[in-house]
Amino acid sequence: MLTIENGLTKESDVSYDIAAIRNHFPIFEESEREIGRPLAYLDTAASSQKPREVVEVLTKSLLLEHANIHRGAYSLSARATERYEAVRATVARAINAKSDRSIIFTRGTTEAVNLVARSLESWFQPGDTIVLTMLEHHSNIVPWQLLAERRNLKVVFAAIQEDASLDLNDFIEKVRTLKPRLVSFSLHSNAFGTVPPSEEMVAVCREVGATIFTDAAQAIVHGTVDVEKLDTDFLAFSGHKVYGPTGSGVLYVRPEMYQHMEPFMGGGDMISSVTVEGSTWAEPPQKFEAGTPAIAEVLALGAALEFMDRIGRGAVQNHERELFQRAWELLKSEGLELYGPANNGGHQSSIIPFNVPGVHPHDIATIADTFNVQLRAGNHCAMPALRRVGLYSTVRASIGVYTRLEDFEQMIEALRHARKILS
Repeated sequence: MLTIENGLTKESDVSYDIAAIRNHFPIFEESEREIGRPLAYLDTAASSQKPREVVEVLTKSLLLEHANIHRGAYSLSARATERYEAVRATVARAINAKSDRSIIFTRGTTEAVNLVARSLESWFQPGDTIVLTMLEHHSNIVPWQLLAERRNLKVVFAAIQEDASLDLNDFIEKVRTLKPRLVSFSLHSNAFGTVPPSEEMVAVCREVGATIFTDAAQAIVHGTVDVEKLDTDFLAFSGHKVYGPTGSGVLYVRPEMYQHMEPFMGGGDMISSVTVEGSTWAEPPQKFEAGTPAIAEVLALGAALEFMDRIGRGAVQNHERELFQRAWELLKSEGLELYGPANNGGHQSSIIPFNVPGVHPHDIATIADTFNVQLRAGNHCAMPALRRVGLYSTVRASIGVYTRLEDFEQMIEALRHARKILS
C-alpha cells in the first residue's frame, strides 16, 4: 500500500505518486494557470525545477538567518556556521564519503573541474597524459586543455561508437598504453544519456595507477552515487541540477589527494596566517573555499538532497527507467530520429536526443514552447560527441522526478504541429 509522508513517497513504496511529487513544485500549477496548458518541462538535464522546501530554506536563510560564517563571535554567525557545516555532512552521507572533510563547496561542476586542474598543476609533469572520453561536457574538456597548454601535457580522447556508447576497448587500450596521470569521465552523458561502464573503466585506471576524476552532474540527479563503491579520487556535481539552487555545487576529494593540491584561490577563510613575508593555509576543505561562500545556496542544496532522500533514490530510478522506456517507444512510433545507445540495446537513461526530419532543432524548440513544452536544442555543450556521430545539433528531452508520460504526449502534439507548418 502506498504511504505518503509530506506528499513524498518512501523508498519502500510500491508505486510512485507523480501528482504528490509535482505538488512540491509550485511552477507547474502557476504555469498552467497562466498559460492554460500544463507545463511539460523536459529540460531537467540543463537545470531542474525547485521544490517548495528548497525555496523556503533559501528564503528563510536570506530573510531571517543571514550572517557570515566561520568568523563571527555572535549568535547569528554561530548558527549560520553550524547549519552550513551540517550540509557538508549531509553531502557526505548522500555520496557515501567517509568524512565530510572530503567535501568542498563550489559554484558547480565547472568550478570543481577548474579547481582540480589548477590545484594539481604542479603535480603534473611535462609530457604527462590526461585521458578523457568524447562523451564529455565542455566543462570536463576545456579546463584540462588549458592545463595541458600551461604544463605541456597531452590530452587524449577515448572514442565513442556511432550510437554514442563508449568504445570500451579503445578506452582500455589507451589507458593501458599511455598510462595517463589522470583520467576524467562523466558517469552519465548530458548529450545522449549514455551511462558508460564505470566499474570497468575505474578498474583499468587502477591497474595503471591513474588518478580518477568523475563528473556526476547528471548521475547525481537520477540515482545513487557512491564514491566508495566507485573508487574515485575526485567527484563533482552541481546543485541546480539536483533540485537545488544555482551557484552551489560539490567537489569530493579523496583525502590522500589533498597533499598534492595547492590553493585554487587566495583570500579570507582559506588561510592559517598572513604576514608581509607570506601566508600559510588552513586545513582542507577550508583551504579551497576562499572568501564568503554562497551560504544560503549551500543550505538550500542540503534541503534538495534531503528532498531526494525522502522520495527515495531507488524510487526515482524506477520511475525514470520506466518513463524513459515508454517515452522512447512513443517517440519512435512518431518516426523521429532518436539517438543514443538505446537504439542498440545499450545503457541510456533519462535523456532522449532526437531530430525531426526536415525541421531544424531550434524551430522545434520554439514551436514546442507555444505548447508550453520546454525542450533544449543545440549541441548541449558536447560538440566532440555530436560531431563524432555526425550531428551538429539535436532536440533534447530530459526527465526529472516530476516528469510524466503526459509531458511527452503534449510534446508529440507540438511536434506534429511543427511538421505540419514547416516540413
